[in-house]
Amino acid sequence: MPTRRERPSPLRIAQLYRYPVKGLSAEPLDRAVVKPGETLPRDRAWAVENGAGRFDAAHPQHVHKTSFLMLMRNERLAGIQSQFDEATETLTILRAGRPVCRGRLPEKSGRAVIEQFLSAWMEKDLRGPPRIVHAEGHSFSDTVAKCLHVITLASVRRIEREIGRPVDPLRFRPNIVVEGAEPWAEFDWVGRDLRAGSVRLHVFKRTYRCAATTVDPQTGRRDMDIPAVLARRWGHTDFGVYAKLLTGGELAVGGTLIVL
Repeated sequence: MPTRRERPSPLRIAQLYRYPVKGLSAEPLDRAVVKPGETLPRDRAWAVENGAGRFDAAHPQHVHKTSFLMLMRNERLAGIQSQFDEATETLTILRAGRPVCRGRLPEKSGRAVIEQFLSAWMEKDLRGPPRIVHAEGHSFSDTVAKCLHVITLASVRRIEREIGRPVDPLRFRPNIVVEGAEPWAEFDWVGRDLRAGSVRLHVFKRTYRCAATTVDPQTGRRDMDIPAVLARRWGHTDFGVYAKLLTGGELAVGGTLIVL
C-alpha cells in the first residue's frame, strides 16, 4: 500500500454522480453545492421497497439495503435507464433510450405510474408490490452515516489490467471519481481529510464491495466477478472509500482535490 505523503497532493475531480433513486441510473453532475453532514443533494433520496417493508417515512431510520430493489440482487434494474428532473421532481424510465413511463415522485399518482411499470419489469424478483419511499432529508445509502463514496480512476485501471477488460467506474456507484492518484492511494486516505476549495471531507472507511459490482451497468449482465478478483489478487474485497462532509461549498468536475 502507498505510504503517507508528507505534503498535500493535488488531484482532480474527474466525475461527479448522484443516484436520485436507489438502484436506478447514475445522474452525472457538473457541479453540486453541498452542506456539512449531508450527502450530495438528492442522492438516494428515494428507494423502491421490494414488497412490504420496514421503512417509516414519519420516523425515518436506516434500513438494510436488502429491503429495497438494488443491483446486488436485482440486476434487471440495469436493463432500464432513469432520468430525474430536479425542477419538477419527475422521474422518467427508459428502455433502449425510449421513455416508457414518467411520474412526479412527490405525488402518489406519479409514483403509482412508476410502481406499475416496475411491477411488470421486475416481476420475477418481487416479494410483493413495489413501493417508492421517501422522507425529506433522508438518504437510502448502504451506510448509516450520510457520506459520499469516492473512488480513483487509477484503481479502476489497475482492476482492468488484472481482468484484461474495460471496467466501467459506475460499477462501483461512486459520487466522486478522482483522477491523478496512484492505484490504491485512496486506502491511505482513511483517517485523513480531503479539500476541494471550501469543501472539506473526512475519509473514514474503506468500501466493502458486494455482488452489485458484478453487474454491467449498461447491459444488466453479471459478467465480471470483481469481488473474487480483489480477494484472489489483493486479499480483500474493498474498493473505494467513504467520506463525510465537514464543511459546505461547491464541488465541481475539474476542480482540484487536496489530500491533507
